[in-house]
Amino acid sequence: MDNEMKLEFKSKSCNEAFARIAVAAFASQLDPTIEEISDIKTSVSEAVTNSIIHGYDGQDGDIHIHCKIYERTVDVEIIDYGKGIENIDIAKQPLYTSKPELDRSGMGFTIMENFMDDFSVESIVGVGTKVKMKKKIKEALDA
Repeated sequence: MDNEMKLEFKSKSCNEAFARIAVAAFASQLDPTIEEISDIKTSVSEAVTNSIIHGYDGQDGDIHIHCKIYERTVDVEIIDYGKGIENIDIAKQPLYTSKPELDRSGMGFTIMENFMDDFSVESIVGVGTKVKMKKKIKEALDA
């Protein structure tokens, strides 16, 4: 492992942008392209928003982010201790949302899966959810 950072914050929607920017700033040491950093920021935003809206259902809780950098790869884990996901396979289906009354698109997991190089979800009902994502940062070409 080349570097590592841990972050903990309250499950408030105002902290979503903070989380996204913090992870992007950490990943910037690998000199990613604008597209790579955008993919990371969007994926972190989706995962944190899921934790706030679905994991904690509007209640106060803590969200933990653990990032590692190794071999030009950014490894991100986003963990909540909320209500958990009953059926991950159903939750990962495009357009599925457990909160249709909030006009949720149901595309969060699909976006994370498509924007990152590796993506997985672990969840236990009543215990919480862990989203794991990896993004390989390409080597910059010398001009």
